Amino acid sequence: MARNNKDTELDVEVDAELKKSIDQTTVDYEVATPKEAFDWKRIFFLLLGLGAFLAVYFMPAWSPAVDPAGKSFALSPQGKAAIGLFLMAGIWWVFEVVPIGVTSIAIGVMQALFAIRPASDAFRDFMDPSVMFIFGSVVIGLAFTKTGLTKRIAYKMLAVVGEKTSMILLGSLVVTAALTLVMAHTAAAATVFPILMAVYALYGEGDKKSKFGKALFIGMAYAAGAGSIITFLGAARGPAAAGMYNEFTGKTIGFFELSKYMLPVGVAMVAVIWGYLMLFLKPEKKTIPGLREKVALLSKQLGPMTKNEKLVIITVALVVIVMSMQSFIPAMKDVNRAAIILVSTLFFFIFKVLTVKELEDIPWNIILLFSGAMSIGFCLWQTGAAEWLAINWLAMFKNAHWLVFVVSIAAFVLIMTNFIMNVAAIAISLPVSLVIAGYLGVAPEVILYASLVTAGMPFMLLIGAAPNAIAYESKQFSTGEFFKHGLPLSVILIALVALAVTVIWPLLGMPILTK
Repeated sequence: MARNNKDTELDVEVDAELKKSIDQTTVDYEVATPKEAFDWKRIFFLLLGLGAFLAVYFMPAWSPAVDPAGKSFALSPQGKAAIGLFLMAGIWWVFEVVPIGVTSIAIGVMQALFAIRPASDAFRDFMDPSVMFIFGSVVIGLAFTKTGLTKRIAYKMLAVVGEKTSMILLGSLVVTAALTLVMAHTAAAATVFPILMAVYALYGEGDKKSKFGKALFIGMAYAAGAGSIITFLGAARGPAAAGMYNEFTGKTIGFFELSKYMLPVGVAMVAVIWGYLMLFLKPEKKTIPGLREKVALLSKQLGPMTKNEKLVIITVALVVIVMSMQSFIPAMKDVNRAAIILVSTLFFFIFKVLTVKELEDIPWNIILLFSGAMSIGFCLWQTGAAEWLAINWLAMFKNAHWLVFVVSIAAFVLIMTNFIMNVAAIAISLPVSLVIAGYLGVAPEVILYASLVTAGMPFMLLIGAAPNAIAYESKQFSTGEFFKHGLPLSVILIALVALAVTVIWPLLGMPILTK
């Protein structure tokens, strides 16, 4: 039917009013939304990192390093450039001028553009088996979370420990540490965090800060670190360090071999953390009334264990069993750990425990970080930069007792891992440390395990580990409080490393000295 002139005129008026309304809304939005201020700090540190690399790259040749025997070690232009690249990466990682994964990409790009290493070598490290092992462990964490297994474990814990705040705190530490035995510590902390928030809500203080709140969430971050050193599944640093250790020494670290030496240290540190928190952050209340009823209700809502939960438990158990068999069956020693753990990834997607959504939710930024850390570590080693640094560093320890050297390595890694990701700290320090150990007659195993202990427990700064940042989201403590409590615990940790090296590990059969 034809439209009359009045309808047409009305449409024109409506269109004009609509356009006027849209234009006014746009103007109002532009007025209400201030322009983002230029981030001078970010640009400063971006240029500082790049400037550090270029300054080192174009410097004249550096003097050779001379070992205690008088042998000279020249630093190649590629080695000098590798040190400059490490400085750039360190600055960019610490100040996050770009996402940490993008900094890792820059590590590969700069190696190729400035002929530090061939691109085929620089980027091949991005898909190192250790990186794929890390990917597989992250996927296991996702499977535990999606199926509800982590909630079920947490509720069981609360039902066992009861309403006493001291026992709730201990139970929270133990559960957090226990979860890191089978999943990445980041996933464990992310899983426990909402449960602890629910627990704290029952404490009756609302959003108010309290000693119990501080102990609960600071303790969660610390326990995630302490537990994550015990197995290869707890964090990226384990498989990454084992991969580098194998590359440098030709020796393989078995699944149970790692746990054999790390379990006593991890358990002891969890106990120390609990004792410290009960001494300096003792909860104001002795009990949380009504907690048992709340937990019983939440457990009931979960219902019986689902098919997917059972499948995840069986799959992870089989992965652990197969990895453990490598320590006893010689024919299986050559089977790469990454291939074994990735079988669980295949199973989870084949049986639809996980979907493409979970694949998209994987923290690729973190995976790339691990890739870049491996690349810069091998770059320092293959260009001779690590050896050159090691010989220069050796001068400070040539007359020192071997224990002083080992403790200094552990302390160095501890300091570094509070400023940069622990995988990066291991990748940088391990090549240097292994070279020095050979000169001082210290068994390489001692260096590896001592470094892994402190790399797993950055107790002072939030940027040291993801669980620290997750705990901070509780708003129960400040960065200053985190540092204040982390400092004495870090000193205790170093003392525990010395005890492990001199007493615990020798009793368990670890060789300490080679001469």
